Amino acid sequence: MLPPLDALLETAHVVALPLVTRFRGIETREALVMQGPQGWTEFSPFTEYDDEEASAWLRAAIDFGWHQLPAPLRTSIPVNATVPAVNADQVAGILGRFPGCRTAKVKVADPGQSLADDVARVRAVRDALGPEGRIRVDANGLWNVDEAEHAIHALAEFDLEYVEQPCATVDELAEIRRRVKYMSVPIAADESVRKAEDPLAVARAKAADLLVIKTQPLGGITAAARIVAQAGLPVVVSSALDTSIGLSMGAYLAASIPELEYDCGLGTAALLAADVTNDRMLPEAGAVTVRRVDADPALLSEHAADTARRDWWLARLARCYALVEANPGL
Repeated sequence: MLPPLDALLETAHVVALPLVTRFRGIETREALVMQGPQGWTEFSPFTEYDDEEASAWLRAAIDFGWHQLPAPLRTSIPVNATVPAVNADQVAGILGRFPGCRTAKVKVADPGQSLADDVARVRAVRDALGPEGRIRVDANGLWNVDEAEHAIHALAEFDLEYVEQPCATVDELAEIRRRVKYMSVPIAADESVRKAEDPLAVARAKAADLLVIKTQPLGGITAAARIVAQAGLPVVVSSALDTSIGLSMGAYLAASIPELEYDCGLGTAALLAADVTNDRMLPEAGAVTVRRVDADPALLSEHAADTARRDWWLARLARCYALVEANPGL
């Protein structure tokens, strides 16, 4: 059942959290957190997303704050370090924020950077992790097929665990998967799942070896778990630069999946210079604990967004609520 809008607005807090380093083109992460009968929850679609896309994130917030959670199958989730598109000499400092993590996801194909920059960054990660560490790279769909093939060849010496969203479309993913199959480099789909009208299309097209699953963009734990079950592919549960509250949501999803072969991208609180709680979802010994997170009133106040941004988020929440209310069965 859908709670009334007033119940969401009553406890809503909008925060602006500084990042440790520029990531995904931003230096501050805005988010709206609120408290439902099941606990604190989060609504934090990126600001450039339209209301239709953002409404899935609101479904997730309601699912986590107002509905019963599935029984977890595990109490902790192994997580990867996340390395933004930084210079190679900054890699060691970033990895130091993820104690015990045996896997690193490295951002590549960043606008304004070259393949040589990517190679240098990935080499620095391999040097830091040693031969037993696992490295996955994420291009966010910014290569065409020929660029992706060239880049994967250039990065193959670092023994890649997989390449995430090397190209934008399902057809391109299928083509690059065919081209690099002989190299035994798996292809993962992220945007082709969470930003697609049909999140199962990439699995049906056999265009990826595994799926990256993000709880908020897919409408919450219940909806995301359904996609995982129907896809029949290995998955990595990842975050969208959430606060610790949103990461808690992702951890509960990961804990509900019967087979979890890969380390998950749920350690990104380490990239936030501030959070909404003192009990942060930070990696310890390479893992995060599956648990609810309560917001700290003092931190909500300290990092409150200014009035204009707060009003923008509350208006956005109301618009997205209207879309959810009009289509409650989605």
